[in-house]
Amino acid sequence: MDQSTVYPVKLYVYDMSKGMARQLSPIMLGNGSLSHRHTAIVVHGDEFFYGGEGISNCQPGGTMLGAPNTVVDLGTTEVTEEIFMDYLTSLGESTYRGDRYRLFEHNCNTFSNEVAQFLTGAKIPAYITDLPSEVLSTPFGQALRPILDSIHIQPPGGNHFNGHYGQR
Repeated sequence: MDQSTVYPVKLYVYDMSKGMARQLSPIMLGNGSLSHRHTAIVVHGDEFFYGGEGISNCQPGGTMLGAPNTVVDLGTTEVTEEIFMDYLTSLGESTYRGDRYRLFEHNCNTFSNEVAQFLTGAKIPAYITDLPSEVLSTPFGQALRPILDSIHIQPPGGNHFNGHYGQR
């Protein structure tokens, strides 16, 4: 009987505002839902994330954001490191190039959600993926949208993933 190796898959969640967004949320949006969350997928011993420079990777917790605020266990995968690297290369050359980054529609959270589904078949928590629509549904969110759309976030400290794993 063939025994497959399984690899743990984690979602690292960071509050990039360090709590400030949550404090300002009742004033700005009329609710306490605002938090600027950055997410990354941790699998095969590395942390992978998407930002204004494309797909990047580092050791878990290795960006200047430090340790994540929350770690969500997404389960396990049988996807090998080699297949995963090929998958990321394909994403980095198409869907998740740096020039395609959009703060509300195509960001680190959409990347983490897509990668989580590829690896485990499960989505990341809705409280993360629903946040942009919650913000944009408010008058303040609509007023800020032109400014926020121009923002490209790239957490410092990661290595740009160039599709050639081991040559980072």
